[in-house]
Amino acid sequence: MRVFNSFESASVIRNPVVTTGTFDGVHIGHKTILNRLNKLAREVNGESVLITFHPHPRVVLYPESAGKGLKLISSREEKIELLRKAGLNNLIIIEFTRDFARTTSEKFVSEYLHGMLKAKVVVVGHNHHFGFNQEGDYRKLWEMRQKYGFEAEEIPMQEVQSEIVSSTKIREAISEGYIQRANAYLDHYYIIIGNPEPSGDDCFGSAIPLSRLPLTEETKLTPASGVYAVTAAGEAFYSKAMAIVNNDLPLQYRVAVHFFDFDKTVPGKNITLFFHKKIRDLSQIVNAGTQSAGIRGAFEEINELIF
Repeated sequence: MRVFNSFESASVIRNPVVTTGTFDGVHIGHKTILNRLNKLAREVNGESVLITFHPHPRVVLYPESAGKGLKLISSREEKIELLRKAGLNNLIIIEFTRDFARTTSEKFVSEYLHGMLKAKVVVVGHNHHFGFNQEGDYRKLWEMRQKYGFEAEEIPMQEVQSEIVSSTKIREAISEGYIQRANAYLDHYYIIIGNPEPSGDDCFGSAIPLSRLPLTEETKLTPASGVYAVTAAGEAFYSKAMAIVNNDLPLQYRVAVHFFDFDKTVPGKNITLFFHKKIRDLSQIVNAGTQSAGIRGAFEEINELIF
């Protein structure tokens, strides 16, 4: 997957089949759109393209209200990795500013989708809006398709187990510790990517060696505080692991990890944690006689799981 940071640099894309959106979490509904993009791209001898924005538009437009305290399922790095695994050909990450937010839907189509990208097909999800004041929608795309020489298509909303999938529902499941439910919505494991560091005395005191996994983005959503069964993977590295999350701590101390199949505290950089299941609440560790004993009990419980 190629990653571009401007429309100008992305002009090399062949016969683009394009969609736009945040795609936070790259959940099963997003994958439905991506699969359709790839199918249409093959039909026109082209390439699939997602246009997304960083930072999140709500952070820029409503910093004191809707953007304040905004939490996202995926960091920028995590979203890139998930989109790559989902088979997307090209990702365009546009810096979202107040000036860009004033772009009308007509200008977005004429100047960017048509003028710079020469889009062959534009695909949008159910109830998708774009442009200044969200004035653009599928109906408007349909009206503009002949003028600018592209096809337009809308994808219906995806359902999982009779529940409508949305990033909001997934965020709720993660924040409440229902990781297995979130994974079902996502159609993949919830992940955290980071560079482990020795925990030191300022993290979780324990006889079990722990590494902390510092978070780098304030908007990154972490699961409810507790102990989780996870697997950890990196370059030439894979291990069953235990993750301890404490959302009362600063970003750099919020997540601690014990790697079961590694004889050193810190295995290296660019580690991905795949969350499988919540094992215990944090209070069950702290109140288990001693914190070390509580962590040891969780360690033994996770070690018996098959995953």
